[in-house]
Amino acid sequence: MSFRREGGGGEGTSSMAAAGGGGGGGGIGMQQRKIRRTQTAGNMMMEPMLDSEVVPSSLVEIAPILRVANEVESSNPRVAYLCRFFAFEKAHKLDPTSSGRGVRQFKTALLQRLERENETTLAGRVKSDARELQNFYLHYYEKYIQALQNAADKADRAQLTKAYQTASVLFEVLKAVNRTDLEDVDAEIMEAQAKVAEKTKIYVPYNILPLDSESSKQAIMRYPEIQASVMALRNTRGLPWPKGHKKKVDEDILDWLQAMFGFQNDNVSNQREHLILLLANVHIRQFPKQDQPKLADTAVDEVMRKLFKNYKKWCKYLGRKSSLWLPAIQQEVQQRQLLYMGLYLLIWGEAANLRFMPECLCYIYHHMAFELYGVLAGSISSRTGETVKPACGGEEEAFLKKVISPIYATIAGEAKKSSEGKSKHSHWRNYDDLNEYFWSADCFRLGWPMRADADFFCLPSEPELPNADRQEDVKKPTADRWMGKINFVEIRTFWHIFRSFDRMWSFYILCLQAMIIIAWNGSGQLTSLFDTEVFKKVLSIFITAPMLKLAQAVLDIILSWKARNSMPFYVKLRYILKALSAAAWMIVLPVTYAYSWNDNSGVGQTIKSWFGNSGSSPPVLIFAILIYLSPNFLSALLFLFPFIRRYLERSNNPFVVLIMWWSQPRLYVGRGMHEGSFSLIKYTIFWILLIASKLAFSYYVEIMPLVGPTKAIMKVHVRTYQWHEFFPRAKDNIGVVIVLWAPIVLVYFMDTQIWYAIFSTIFGGFYGAYRRLGEIRTLKMLRSRFDSLPGAFNDCLIPRPKDPEFPNFRAAPIPKRKDIEPGANVPLIPYEEPKDKKEKEVAKFAQLWNNIIISFRDEDLISNGEMDLLLAPNSSDPDLGVIRWPPFLLASKIPIAVDMAKDCQKKDHELKKRLNDDKFMFSAVIECYRSCKSIINCLVKGDQEKKVVEEIFSRIDELIREDNVISKLNMSALPNLYDQFVTFIGLLKESKEEKMDDVVLVMLNMIEIVTRDIMYEDTIPSLLESSHGGSYGMYEGITPLKEQHKFFGELNFPVTPEDEAWKEKIRRLHLLLTEKESAMGVPSNLEARRRMTFFANSLFMDMPVAPKVRNMLSFSVLTPYYMEDVLFPKRALEEPNEDGISILFYLQKIYPDEWKNFLERVGRDVEEDLKGVEELEEELRHWASYRGQTLTKTVRGMMYYRKALELQAFLDMAEYEDLMKGYKAVESNNDEHVRSLWAQCQSVADLKFTYVVSCQQYGIHKRSGDHRAKDILKLMIKYPSLRVAYIDEVEIVGKDRSERTVEYYSALVKAPLATSVDSSDTVQNLDQVIYKIKLPGPALLGEGKPENQNHAIIFTRGEGLQTIDMNQDNYMEEAFKMRNLLQEFLVKHEGVRCPTILGLREHIFTGSVSSLAGFMSNQETSFVTIGQRLLANPLRVRFHYGHPDVFDRLFHLTRGGVSKASRVINLSEDIFAGFNSTLREGSVTHHEYIQVGKGRDVGLNQISMFEAKIANGNGEQTMSRDLYRLGHRFDFFRMLSCYFTTIGFYLSTMLSVLTVYVFLYGRLYLVLSGLEEALSKEKAIRDNKSLQVALASQSVVQIGFLMALPMMIEYGLEKGFRTALIDFVVMQLQLASVFFTFSLGTKTHYYGRTLLHGGAQYRGTGRGFVVFHAKFADNYRMYSRSHFVKGFELLLLLVIYQIFSHAYRAVVAYVLITVSIWFMVGTWLFAPFLFNPSGFEWQKIVDDWTDWNKWISNQGGIGVPPKKSWESWWEKEQQHLRHTGTRGIIVEILLSLRFFIYQYGLVYHLHITKHTRSFLVYGLSWVVFLSLLAVVKVLSVGRKKLRADLQLVFRLIKGFLFLTSVGILVTLIVVAKMTFLDIIVCILAFMPTGWGLLLIAQASKPLIVRARFWGSVRTFARGYEIIMGLALFIPVAFLAWFPFVSDFQTRMLFNQAFSRGLQISRILGGQKADRSADNKE
Repeated sequence: MSFRREGGGGEGTSSMAAAGGGGGGGGIGMQQRKIRRTQTAGNMMMEPMLDSEVVPSSLVEIAPILRVANEVESSNPRVAYLCRFFAFEKAHKLDPTSSGRGVRQFKTALLQRLERENETTLAGRVKSDARELQNFYLHYYEKYIQALQNAADKADRAQLTKAYQTASVLFEVLKAVNRTDLEDVDAEIMEAQAKVAEKTKIYVPYNILPLDSESSKQAIMRYPEIQASVMALRNTRGLPWPKGHKKKVDEDILDWLQAMFGFQNDNVSNQREHLILLLANVHIRQFPKQDQPKLADTAVDEVMRKLFKNYKKWCKYLGRKSSLWLPAIQQEVQQRQLLYMGLYLLIWGEAANLRFMPECLCYIYHHMAFELYGVLAGSISSRTGETVKPACGGEEEAFLKKVISPIYATIAGEAKKSSEGKSKHSHWRNYDDLNEYFWSADCFRLGWPMRADADFFCLPSEPELPNADRQEDVKKPTADRWMGKINFVEIRTFWHIFRSFDRMWSFYILCLQAMIIIAWNGSGQLTSLFDTEVFKKVLSIFITAPMLKLAQAVLDIILSWKARNSMPFYVKLRYILKALSAAAWMIVLPVTYAYSWNDNSGVGQTIKSWFGNSGSSPPVLIFAILIYLSPNFLSALLFLFPFIRRYLERSNNPFVVLIMWWSQPRLYVGRGMHEGSFSLIKYTIFWILLIASKLAFSYYVEIMPLVGPTKAIMKVHVRTYQWHEFFPRAKDNIGVVIVLWAPIVLVYFMDTQIWYAIFSTIFGGFYGAYRRLGEIRTLKMLRSRFDSLPGAFNDCLIPRPKDPEFPNFRAAPIPKRKDIEPGANVPLIPYEEPKDKKEKEVAKFAQLWNNIIISFRDEDLISNGEMDLLLAPNSSDPDLGVIRWPPFLLASKIPIAVDMAKDCQKKDHELKKRLNDDKFMFSAVIECYRSCKSIINCLVKGDQEKKVVEEIFSRIDELIREDNVISKLNMSALPNLYDQFVTFIGLLKESKEEKMDDVVLVMLNMIEIVTRDIMYEDTIPSLLESSHGGSYGMYEGITPLKEQHKFFGELNFPVTPEDEAWKEKIRRLHLLLTEKESAMGVPSNLEARRRMTFFANSLFMDMPVAPKVRNMLSFSVLTPYYMEDVLFPKRALEEPNEDGISILFYLQKIYPDEWKNFLERVGRDVEEDLKGVEELEEELRHWASYRGQTLTKTVRGMMYYRKALELQAFLDMAEYEDLMKGYKAVESNNDEHVRSLWAQCQSVADLKFTYVVSCQQYGIHKRSGDHRAKDILKLMIKYPSLRVAYIDEVEIVGKDRSERTVEYYSALVKAPLATSVDSSDTVQNLDQVIYKIKLPGPALLGEGKPENQNHAIIFTRGEGLQTIDMNQDNYMEEAFKMRNLLQEFLVKHEGVRCPTILGLREHIFTGSVSSLAGFMSNQETSFVTIGQRLLANPLRVRFHYGHPDVFDRLFHLTRGGVSKASRVINLSEDIFAGFNSTLREGSVTHHEYIQVGKGRDVGLNQISMFEAKIANGNGEQTMSRDLYRLGHRFDFFRMLSCYFTTIGFYLSTMLSVLTVYVFLYGRLYLVLSGLEEALSKEKAIRDNKSLQVALASQSVVQIGFLMALPMMIEYGLEKGFRTALIDFVVMQLQLASVFFTFSLGTKTHYYGRTLLHGGAQYRGTGRGFVVFHAKFADNYRMYSRSHFVKGFELLLLLVIYQIFSHAYRAVVAYVLITVSIWFMVGTWLFAPFLFNPSGFEWQKIVDDWTDWNKWISNQGGIGVPPKKSWESWWEKEQQHLRHTGTRGIIVEILLSLRFFIYQYGLVYHLHITKHTRSFLVYGLSWVVFLSLLAVVKVLSVGRKKLRADLQLVFRLIKGFLFLTSVGILVTLIVVAKMTFLDIIVCILAFMPTGWGLLLIAQASKPLIVRARFWGSVRTFARGYEIIMGLALFIPVAFLAWFPFVSDFQTRMLFNQAFSRGLQISRILGGQKADRSADNKE
């Protein structure tokens, strides 16, 4: 054999020959340099098992050969070598020039390995390579294939599939070797291979259903429902197959659809399984007992109804007939329905990014279904005269190429135009625009097949797109025909807030106007409204109202202008008529108002002067107002009757459409959203109460008190000003009035958010209490109510059998679950049940409970001892007749009872009373006594002994019945008996035969104590008859030893048979007897306690009754994953950070009890014992990963669903005997019946549950050898039912070898159950590709996460879909409730509609890491509980906020998926799923009886990035079409709910900050102008109560009251109000207010900047543990613009105000008015350092200073990252200005002008200018400022040009400038009497001016660059940054001098961790020795 060898620089030919005809050799090694390119396969130095995966994508065909080589290497190295050699040859043929990426490196490495292996494998070879390979092939065939021929087991089937694939590869290699050795292949092998080839086509990897003919024995395929669905699909009778079609075995209608329409094979396979499972699950639910394999028509009808509901609605909306034509013959209807459903699913499955465009899919389906009908009807084409054929049908991938790719190309072109989201939204069409094109009948102009030159395909520019087929002969669409935006334009402006919620703003503005009029006139009381004059003036609101209407109409026209080309005529007409109507009313209403009264003044008189004076006519005004309000009256009427409104909106009747046209334009979505009457009443009452409270507060506290002082100020005439006043003759001091009222007005618009927080807290708290939250919140409560738990447990989680199955069963009435009191003793089993049924119920409860406890142990939440105490007996004991509670309830009860009995002093009633007071003690005593009786009876075999025992127990039973136990027996001897009995049970527990004698002696001792000490008054006759000598005194003489009767000589010891029930009884009894310490603290772990109490509490909450598993709704879980940690690498765990602390150490200290439990579980004492043992090291990695936010943690949690379903299915199906043995016994049993039961449990779990993790980069990671790919593979191996979807990128080398393209695929893989026929074989665990569906191009065109979800959603199954994020967790006990939750989909809430999204409660599990993590956890917890509870009910505006929610899968897959993906606008992709669902008549509910774990960010920088992302997302939401439509189509009160729970919160936050700015700038105006001094005696200036209230309202928002109030109520509800109060106080001590105030700045900055300039982007937070110190430069970069700059501005305002203010000279008054602002300033400037670990440690400060200096002085440039250079960072910080529009630039410049106010005002307050107010003073100040700039510029230029050559001249110039400056300064001080304060004032004046100029220069960068001043601007900016950095750094460094500051910070940051044993001092102190050594170096 010969081969080529590839070197680094070229290719040479080399040949090697081996004796005996062997081929050349080599091997796979690794190159030392790892190739970093994503698809490079250079990293070959890996474990041998995985080298087959590190293959370049262009050589993917050789991967199976390398896998086989690895598999056979252990048994035959030479065969493995030959396989690798064959793989090398094949690789060389595939890419002989090595042009593919990574191919050269791969081939070279493989060749090196072959060279190494050739000699070693030749040495062990006996025969020629051909013979060796033939023998091995035969051996493999016999051992692996023939042995597994009849595989019924899933694992065997997987192994057989793998064996056939391996055999096929071996034969391929065999043929190649035989050709080389010129040998023929044996006939035996050829015969075997023929079978293998045949079977290989059948045995292919499958997902859930093995649909091949060989797999009918698989358990899941035996379900009648599955068989019925399969048979229905295989009904191809009457279908016209295309000519030349080759028939296959078991063809079905999907194969026919593929043949006709050209779908991909894997898409067909995927949707075949999808449809079968869908039909089978619906069929099971409708006919649970049907055994005949006949698919029910009703099941098909239901699936069809759900699948085509949106399509039918679309057809009606567009006035087109549906293409769903059903035949008249009933027998053909089902086949036709299945064809229609199959066609839709096949289109959807291959639609790729088009799945985000549901109506586009409707359009495609409409035409293809019509073609389908034509084909089936045999229609003749009028053009060709032949039978109709599908336009896009024919060859493989025809549908993809002809239908999907052209539309995809358009989407990709528009996405490219977006410039990664930086372009304006109006410049490109997003997914919504493209989809909404199909909301108009104009879409049919596209034609079918679609015209390539249609307007729809026109792009602004024609980009080159991958995989987009271009037809040269078709006229290309041109850019000037670009359609533009469709229906809506997303424009960056704050006006969207008014436009979307105009009704609310109009209401507030009119209310404000009315309240000011009422307060201004008359008495000011509300009753004055009935005064004629006041009422007349109040009616002036009808002059304002049309103005607001006109503003709305004009805004609609302006903001929709760019969508005019695509806008329907009737919409344009409506916009114009709305504007004309508002303009007309603006004339009519003011005129009628003016002519209504004779004594008009003000506005009325002015209007009369325009139109002439004539008589008054009030009725005309009233009539005009009534006409104006008539639409509102109609809306109010429809509001009261929502069912009428729903009918009108949904109607497509032209007359109804015309009527509704004026109120809202006809739109495909947003119709019929109105809720039921009861819901409407609830949220209406909520908002009426809230608005009434808000308006009353605003009127009486803010507006009315300010009216009097305002009037007083307006009367004062100010003549002297302290600056140059431009308007000295202005009347009424209007400037002062504006300054006074502006903060009040802002707070008026903002404080509804505060009232919402208050009301939502009250209502949410009451509603939570009504839902019975927090009734069981402590272990004490759990123990006291545990007796009612089993009844609730079985009632909730165990499906109750129907009466016909139990004819003797008469069910006792069981109260509804919501009526069960937690304290009520609900019987475990209703009375009069069959005995075995009662035992079954007890066993079911025990099975479920014990699995929960075992899951606690597996998670290391409890120790072995605690687990023993918590476990309940698996089965009931008929001998006991008492419920056997878990031992933790009974611990120490027996010893206490013994002491009580001993001390009772002959009082039976007293003992009985004390025992009855403690029900668990009574139960323990009864159980122990009867267990003792049962055990002794079981042991004793002799007749005499049995008689003695029977008499003793009979006597005791008699005394018990007579209540004479204490009076008749001597209880003082009971402790002795107790001790003996403990010894006795201990011996039985050991169960050793050699202990027989000890058992006899102990039993004799017990008999003696009972008979002689306790029953001293009674005699036992049978005992007197028995003795060791036979009988006493009967006759004399010696009896031989053998004839001696030995008492207890015969015992059943050790007990036979010793089954599990006996062992459990002995263990349990021993535990009850010996556990003397109280188990009140069991479990000790706080998390275990929380989970147990929540689970127990949830069983008493209202939830649907659980169906049997086979009858439940099926569901999937989908988790998107990108690049996060899968499993913490060992190195990452142990590698210390800069402080010398590793993650592992950190976790050990945070979770000390769990670490101890882990060591106990793995059988080790210390950490060192784990090292060196691979299994234990892997366990350690898992233990750590389960405490982080890793994929492993998420997958474990979600796979609890499967465990729960398997167990619940077992409980549903198990017979009595199996149930008594328990689930674990079934799992490990090899008995055929038991294995069958186990297989059924697994198959029903497969039927109901699928988990898909969308690991987008898995293919790339696998090929590059990334450790994450290996960890994901380990997860698939650990959980065989886990599926991983990924986007595969395959490089295709063209025929001419120079052209390379990349093809993209959606792939689904699994790791099959790894078994082997021979236990000695090495099992190779690798993934198998199940489906691989080609995509039209790159999948990621929009936002990453929704695109990742979208590509994988086709692999999900079922009717429900739970979206789970990568930072979530789940719990075993919660998984048991999933089938209850899914039943909610079948319940109509409020009687209107079934829910489409089920919201779930979340538990934030990261709260214990640090105080910051605790704040975030508490904030999030209050939102996901009390917040979402209220949003769902009564407000009915809950959307989708995260990823535990469960979607109605069929609803959403036909309506655009579970998220939206348009770039930037859908940044917060989650909430848009809720918007979309609501707009499409869905319903979102929230359920708190089930919870999912969720992680949150734990460090300040992480939290800030997260909040920045959310604020960005809300900014984008503000201008989105979804929110606009919700704002307009909700009724008024629901619209309020929508606003205040979405963007309203962020706008209110921004307004609260704006209030501070307006207040301070207003005060700056007053103090600098001199107006404050002139009016200092006025109350409005000196003691303004309204202003103080306004600032107090702002403070409420600032310090986090909006978060804290609901947080406290929710914690009070669930943990108790005392605990909540303590937690709240602790939070304040840990500076929670500082955190919330800092957060305020983050939200405000990013929300405002996004609306103004854009720049929204996804910010990955890392989700790691934050125990490291962030450098000063890092913090500066992060918070400079969002907090520091604003903090310094506020500080400047406060300082100037303090210096020049005259109104608040008293310290107390000044503090009261400004304290919250000072707090905000301090927080914004120093919180990042306060919350920074080691932020005040001196050595860290020194290091930070060095790093800061280096960063600030580094030059920027291309390739220099922002973290390395200030220049690069500064340029990046201005990126948003480069992409904002002219509007944004103008606004930025206008905002920057505020910094010039300082200079203008302050120059007149200098000592040297106090006598002049001339404008020249201000002009002169600019001369001084510009001179200073010129000096700086001269020095800068001189430094560059003169310093090297003319150094002396440069130094002379510097000296001259210095002397001149000093001279000028001295002259000013001496001559002009300039003071030190003047110097300070000058600095305060000129610094803001410089900053303002800088901001303007940055906004005008293109002009500045052209003027060549950009370098100077950069230098100027660097100076400012240095000054700000120093101002921040100096106070921090000063505090760092004092060690106690660092200690305080540590205590404050990590207080919770301290309480759990965290050694923070060591963590933050680090290893000082190492650091000092480094410093010395």
